[in-house]
Amino acid sequence: MVGIGGSWRAQQTIRLSNETDLEQFAEELKRTLGSMPDLIFRSAGSSLIVYMAGLADQQRIEREIVDPLTDNKHTGPSVITTPSVQLTDSYQQTVQSILSGMAAVAMRGQDQVLLANVAAYPDRGVPEPHVETSILGPQEAFSENLDTNVALIRRITKSEKLRMKVWHYGSVAHTEVRLLYFDQVAQDELVQEMSQRLDRVHLEDAFGSNYIAESIKDRPLSLFPTVQKTERPDVVANALMKGKVAVAVNNTPIVLLFPFTFWNAFETVEDIHLSYSSATFLRWIRSVFILSALLLPSLYVAITTFHNEMLPTNLLLSIAASREASPFPAFVEAFIMESIFEAMREAIVRMPRVLVQAVSVVGALVIGQAIVQAGIVSIPMIIVVSITGIASLMIPHYETTFAIRILRILLLLMAGGFGFFGIALGLFFTQVYLTGLRSAGMPYLAPVAPMLWKMLKKLIIRQPFERS
Repeated sequence: MVGIGGSWRAQQTIRLSNETDLEQFAEELKRTLGSMPDLIFRSAGSSLIVYMAGLADQQRIEREIVDPLTDNKHTGPSVITTPSVQLTDSYQQTVQSILSGMAAVAMRGQDQVLLANVAAYPDRGVPEPHVETSILGPQEAFSENLDTNVALIRRITKSEKLRMKVWHYGSVAHTEVRLLYFDQVAQDELVQEMSQRLDRVHLEDAFGSNYIAESIKDRPLSLFPTVQKTERPDVVANALMKGKVAVAVNNTPIVLLFPFTFWNAFETVEDIHLSYSSATFLRWIRSVFILSALLLPSLYVAITTFHNEMLPTNLLLSIAASREASPFPAFVEAFIMESIFEAMREAIVRMPRVLVQAVSVVGALVIGQAIVQAGIVSIPMIIVVSITGIASLMIPHYETTFAIRILRILLLLMAGGFGFFGIALGLFFTQVYLTGLRSAGMPYLAPVAPMLWKMLKKLIIRQPFERS
């Protein structure tokens, strides 16, 4: 028997020979967890039940633990009717189990503590997706409960090949992480590589998926994301069936997918729910406007500042007339409007939802009209920035929008200083940078660089589903 002075934590072993041991066990738990109001101690016969209110289902505890222990003359573990139970003599495991929503049942005369899984976490159920919305696809998203998220994936795939590996991180907040993949579908090299990366993670605290993502992804400081973050179970299930691996983190509704290429950022969940012709058309339209979101402001600045001969005479005279009252060069105009647009975008994201529509519409109209009437910015620049803003909203992958927006500002600076040459130079270095990126071992620009024709066809045209 380990007394209080001997420290249960130091010995890591539990011995409950008599009533005094139960009292010492309770006192040590109070010292470890603190005498908190949600730390509940219940007596049932010659047993002590310990659990956290709010994390454990108290009705199940009454029905499956307290009543059997009170009514039954025997005190062995067999009287507990909870389906999922385990025995342990580890003090640390007991503490962690209590913090995970289990009930610890300490029985006098037993060498081990019984851990009954009666967890009942506060859960908002299965919500609808808010970022990756879909018109025709499923309307389910992940929640903060890891078991629920895995169950959603299992319900879609219904495959016996789904495999999982488990890690736990953090010394203060213990976070569970699972690596999911399909056996004989995902390449062994990919599974081994991601397992090794997760083995090398040493985090004191991991409160969300981004903690794990930055620890295991390629080039953590990269401007472009090398990991896909999704809130949709159907996206994860589809990726797993294609040989990718997923990393699910407890307490977060976001799942990580590897590998992730540059072109994956422009594919939507809607593609597989539309006919191949409609999906292909939308994919092309999306590509044109995403390119516009990147290049339109810098092209306008380069043409109006250095390359006026590129414009037809009538269009050139119209732009010159509208810019006559503006005191700033085109580059400064573009920078002012881009800054205002980014500020409005961030304000709309942070403000209460009930105010979003009113503030966004009124703000755009009032600010735009006032700027034009004051002669600070010309009308053509308003049009260019508006088209750019709309085009940037067409990027399906949220994190990629930041890369495009930052790169757009850099290209704008290059265009303001060197014209078309500056834009070409910026695109060249961007291409060189992207060519050197990899995601879980896969080239970031695949299947374009290196050229993989079979995959490239599927990228350009959404292929019809094969008939059996």
